[in-house]
Amino acid sequence: MIVGVHPLAGFDKLLHYRVPANLAATVAVGSLVRIPVLRTLRLGIVGEIGAPKDFPLERLKSVAQVVHPFPALTEELLRLARWMANYYACSLDGVIETMIPGAVRSGAGLKMQKMLGVTRRLEAAELETLQRRAPQQARLYAFLAQQFKPQSKALVLSRLGVSAATVAALEKRGILGETALRVEREAYRDDFSAEERVASAPPKLNEEQAAAVTQVGSRLAAQRFNVTLLHGVTGSGKTEVYLHAIDTVLQAGGGVIFLVPEVALTPQTVARLRSRLEAIAPDHKCVVWHSHLSEGERLDGWLALAKGEARVVVGARSAVFAPVQNLRLIVVDEEHEPAYKQDETPRYHGRDVAVYRAKLNAAVCLLGSATPSLESYANTRAGRYDLAELRQRVDARRLPHIDVVDMRIEVARSRGLTTLSRKLADAMRDRLEKKEQTILFINRRGYSSSMLCTECGHVEDCAHCSIAMTYHRTDETLRCHLCGEQRPAPLTCPKCRSPKIRWRGLGTQRVEEAVRRVLPRARIERMDTDTMGKKNRFREILSQFRAGRIDVLVGTQMIGKGLDFPNVTLVGLVDADISMHIPDFRANERTFQLLVQVAGRAGRGDRAGEVVVQTFTPQAEAIQFSRHADYAGFAESELKLRHDFKYPPYRHLIQHRFRGPNVEKLKFFSEQWARRVEEAFGARIELRGPSPAPIEKIKDEYRWQIWYFTASVSKVIGELDRLRREFPWPDEITQVLDSDPVSLM
Repeated sequence: MIVGVHPLAGFDKLLHYRVPANLAATVAVGSLVRIPVLRTLRLGIVGEIGAPKDFPLERLKSVAQVVHPFPALTEELLRLARWMANYYACSLDGVIETMIPGAVRSGAGLKMQKMLGVTRRLEAAELETLQRRAPQQARLYAFLAQQFKPQSKALVLSRLGVSAATVAALEKRGILGETALRVEREAYRDDFSAEERVASAPPKLNEEQAAAVTQVGSRLAAQRFNVTLLHGVTGSGKTEVYLHAIDTVLQAGGGVIFLVPEVALTPQTVARLRSRLEAIAPDHKCVVWHSHLSEGERLDGWLALAKGEARVVVGARSAVFAPVQNLRLIVVDEEHEPAYKQDETPRYHGRDVAVYRAKLNAAVCLLGSATPSLESYANTRAGRYDLAELRQRVDARRLPHIDVVDMRIEVARSRGLTTLSRKLADAMRDRLEKKEQTILFINRRGYSSSMLCTECGHVEDCAHCSIAMTYHRTDETLRCHLCGEQRPAPLTCPKCRSPKIRWRGLGTQRVEEAVRRVLPRARIERMDTDTMGKKNRFREILSQFRAGRIDVLVGTQMIGKGLDFPNVTLVGLVDADISMHIPDFRANERTFQLLVQVAGRAGRGDRAGEVVVQTFTPQAEAIQFSRHADYAGFAESELKLRHDFKYPPYRHLIQHRFRGPNVEKLKFFSEQWARRVEEAFGARIELRGPSPAPIEKIKDEYRWQIWYFTASVSKVIGELDRLRREFPWPDEITQVLDSDPVSLM
């Protein structure tokens, strides 16, 4: 038996090996194996069975080990890996390593048990001598000689009461021998087993929900590939549509992948899924999958799915690769979220990979959002995706009333910058008196965005990156959120020695401090990456907030979407302008999505909600359209601009970024490369750049970039990748291709 193997060894080449007769029964396409590469054993994935015609079979090396008794990748996941390697211009072995958790690759899924057996039978005279000189050794030998197969060493030592030295003495003489037996792990460790359950009885669907369920159900019944965009306003009951679709799939024996953008959203989603699924059938396990799991937890979930013990996985981006059997449905909740895009190689987009995996399985991909990405919305207008809409909140609940506060007037009134407007402070006091809850959102952690000397204008910048350092008041430090550099905040200006160095801008710490001044009796918690270092801290705070033990929750984007708290009647956006004024053509879209999503956290219970938006640019389109949650109006306006400038979704974008310590050399080689691309591609690619990236330096390396606009990534990316591999880049320049980037910073 000959197999072609993709080695996980840093190069993309299919190598062929013989399979020993004792391993042949366990080898299949997708099997994880250990193979000799040069003088070491490396991991690899079996990509094909057999060898090409006239292939020279002489001197082929043999597969050394099959790591698991079942394939680590299904054939469709292997096809998905090949597509990703091509589309995202990265190595196949890098994609495969992303798909298979580290503990699975190491073979830790099967624990090793030491077995003890007889390797040389003793003659009667030898046994008699042994009984006289070493009775314990003789007793051990006699026991094992009566067994038909090797026995567990630990069990034998315990049962007979003999020591390890007794075993070692017989092993030294070649009478006994040890072997290692692989034993499967017995239990799926469930990190969410104690999670709070929510009401399991399914509510009655309204007309719009019922229509959406019927529409998605018909696509599932057809058993053909389909993508449906579920566009529903915040609080319209999209999750109920998901749950009905999942129920349909499970009743038919299929498997489901449910993607959420943030780890913080996972506990609530898991609780809702489990409570409903357990009402359907107690044996419907729901595996949790996200980056905060330990290797053991991730491994146990992977094994439960690979062996078919669980048919539903819910988790963040990487859950799209889970080995779900008979995959019939992939749900991508909050499909517009940038968190679905990985920012390191392979730079895949979880939503787009979900669509392609659904295609390979002839399954349904259900995308859901109150503010769909303009790419997905444009696909519905072009007829490539179906569209289902939920225009009303459940139980006829009203969308929250949105007040836009012009902070220019507040600044003039208070004669200086202010964190909380009078409108927002009064509304918070009112909610506290009524025992209702408030969420305050600001998309920046720390106390303030920077430190500025009002005497000479000096700003404390990071020495390694081209950004200002963020001031953290709790420990009086300045920190760079790009490279992690940290130093004490200065008491005087390092440039002119003036004591008039002050913080400027806003951060979550400063907002929290302002709330404590306004509401001294309130119970306040802050939720950002600075406070979420402890595992399960997400769940602890969210559980306390849901139980009413927190009055005001201050946080960054992790609390801005997806979460459902019925007692929240006030949401404040402290600085709505942060995401609007960045050099990215998606800035307006991101701002609109952020405002609508955060506003949607208010008024999800029986009481009406209110949203206070603080901004210095109240006339901006993103803010005005968000006041009425007018997605159609915003999309029409923004798509017209995108069409005029031929930005995505009307063309694809590939970003090429160059990084190196010498800015002159970086500029020279990127310009030489740009000329090479123009000569090779002509009109097939519109090239913009090279030019410095918006953040020109990070971690002592300068960054330049080129944008390539093209009608099809697939038709140019392979040639572009080949061309850059042939180009004589100096060793100190690193360059990366990113297909369909979501951030241009």
